[in-house]
Amino acid sequence: MSSVHQSSETFTYVLDEPVRILVVDHDPIQREFAFVYLSTPVATIETAETAETGLSRLMSEPFDIALIDIDMPGIGGFETIRRIREIDKLKTMPIIVVTGREDVDSIDRAYRVGATSFVVKPVNWRLLSYQIRYVLREAARPLSQMP
Repeated sequence: MSSVHQSSETFTYVLDEPVRILVVDHDPIQREFAFVYLSTPVATIETAETAETGLSRLMSEPFDIALIDIDMPGIGGFETIRRIREIDKLKTMPIIVVTGREDVDSIDRAYRVGATSFVVKPVNWRLLSYQIRYVLREAARPLSQMP
């Protein structure tokens, strides 16, 4: 008898509703992991390697949510989020920070500039999928239903 627990459930996708996600990260491995681990038959993952490219894509294409790294060359993640929040059509778009930083100052600063949620690398992609689903569900709730 095996001591390993065998699940009788079949694999299911967490991101099971149509969604367009923009991943902004200078690390090509992180972008590839995001594409591989978050893509589903109905979840489209697009990537940008710089904050400037990410901002341009957000202005010209419709996305439901953005995943943004903090430590990027150029304008960086904090400034990227601040600029996103200055754009009328993106003011309420959910933004999840995905970063190697986990210090209190970085967490507080991310939320101050407009982050919706915060995830620390190395990423548990299954858990992040559930977090994306939750953040999107909450973003879709009318303000009158907020606690």
